[in-house]
Amino acid sequence: MTQPRYNMDWMLRDLMKSVPQTRHVVLLSSDGLCMARLGADEETADRLAAACAGLQSLAGAIAAELPEGDGRMRLVAIEVGGGFFYLMAAGVGAYLAVLAEAGVDAGLMGQCMRSLVARLGEHLSSPPRVDGRTA
Repeated sequence: MTQPRYNMDWMLRDLMKSVPQTRHVVLLSSDGLCMARLGADEETADRLAAACAGLQSLAGAIAAELPEGDGRMRLVAIEVGGGFFYLMAAGVGAYLAVLAEAGVDAGLMGQCMRSLVARLGEHLSSPPRVDGRTA
């Protein structure tokens, strides 16, 4: 179930307009709750957010194997039939997920996602929850 949406459509719209062939943009919390979405219906956004929670956990476990790193996941890019999937850390407890068509400019996507996270990272944070409520 999607948590109450924040008014972040303008941020997500900026990314979608900047990178042609972007299909879905989802902002999610580290525990897999959709905080904002663009281009995806509620059900699709919820499925993506839930899958991303598992993916960021796996990526973090892999990152922990590098002794010189900090053990945190920063970016996951996956090429699938028909397109690309990107997951980027976007603030404390928040992640930005993007699904794009096969012809997307992967370099531009990474650059625009990094730029969005850098400019608006404080707005993309999800405070920790205590007993199911925001602390």
